[in-house]
Amino acid sequence: MSDRIFAAIWLVLCGIGLIIGWGIHSEYSYEPLGPRPFPIAIILLMTFCALLLLFRKPEHIHWPEPKVLRRLLLLVISLIFYAGTFEWLGFPLATTLLVISIALLFNATLPAAIISGVILGISLFFAFDRLLDVTLPIGSLFK
Repeated sequence: MSDRIFAAIWLVLCGIGLIIGWGIHSEYSYEPLGPRPFPIAIILLMTFCALLLLFRKPEHIHWPEPKVLRRLLLLVISLIFYAGTFEWLGFPLATTLLVISIALLFNATLPAAIISGVILGISLFFAFDRLLDVTLPIGSLFK
């Protein structure tokens, strides 16, 4: 039953997304189709998946153990912390802390989590900032 409730809520959100996506316009034409088709195509795909979920044969659902649910909650808290501190801490430090927390959630040792966090935080910053020319915040702490 919970999957049907989720599918119904998701269909409502997809409807809202289609209304918002249909209103996307660009002042200048940089491609023949414009910016509208990509979001609408993604939302239509999500609508199709939600309909499949809504009309499929019901199955007995086994909820995960409380330990797994606690880890999922910690993961969500980590992602919210990352989003909230992204500009203040900057991409390298915020990404390092996120990778460390996720690695620890997946039972990595503390040294391995720290090493992988530092390497990913710095290398991803330089890959996006220098190679791909994507402007990322360095953090207001370091300015």
